[in-house]
Amino acid sequence: MTPHLKKLGVLALIGAGVSACGTKDAAAPLQPSGPIGRVRLVNVITDTTRGRVNAILESLPFTVNLTYATSAPLNLGAPSTASYASVLTGSRAFVLKRTADTTVVVATLPFTVAEGQDVSVYAVGGASNSAVSAVVTIDSNPAAAGTQTRVRVVQLSPTAGAVDVFVTVPGADLATATPSVANLAYRNGSSYLLLAPGTYQVRTVPAGTAAAARTASVSINRTPPAFPGGSGWTVVLADNNIGGAPLRAFELRDR
Repeated sequence: MTPHLKKLGVLALIGAGVSACGTKDAAAPLQPSGPIGRVRLVNVITDTTRGRVNAILESLPFTVNLTYATSAPLNLGAPSTASYASVLTGSRAFVLKRTADTTVVVATLPFTVAEGQDVSVYAVGGASNSAVSAVVTIDSNPAAAGTQTRVRVVQLSPTAGAVDVFVTVPGADLATATPSVANLAYRNGSSYLLLAPGTYQVRTVPAGTAAAARTASVSINRTPPAFPGGSGWTVVLADNNIGGAPLRAFELRDR
């Protein structure tokens, strides 16, 4: 491998837009030679024209055909089954291009990653021809005990605004529940919640909604698949793929 390729720092990449590697344990075509962190790219672009993208990282392909509410490198499929790709530490940037016309640059999304750090870069915006920009989160991914699962919430729905988030057993009465996360503002993420493994219902209401009015004020309602013990997850709150209602949520596996 030439020094030029080594310094690019991308561990999980695709070649010629077809093949892919970069699982957590599998060998990869480029091995960073220096301190590394890990990164993933998540598509929350609310524009059907610009919302399906390819991504370039350090002048090399990172992913292709990344659609709304999906993440890379995971979207590439087997053998690229890891949630994150390894990259040399420092300041980096994703360049997003339309999948349908790669001469069109949708956005450049800068981020910084430190050694041993996991970073998520969310591409957000796009509705009504607005700019696409980055929301960057630092993902805390220590191993959870087998008797626990770690879940946090990232609020990327501009329509919802600040919300109170309830992560409860399915069907729990919101009038008597305590918010799992209170007053979570747009473009912000919560701390991780430690929960028993199992199935949970995630609901949001406008921040500060009175207890008696919560059931009638639910803006997002999602019951993800069961969270197994020892795992970590991010639940993303979002608009629909063209912006606005109906609002939705989707989950990403962190660990």
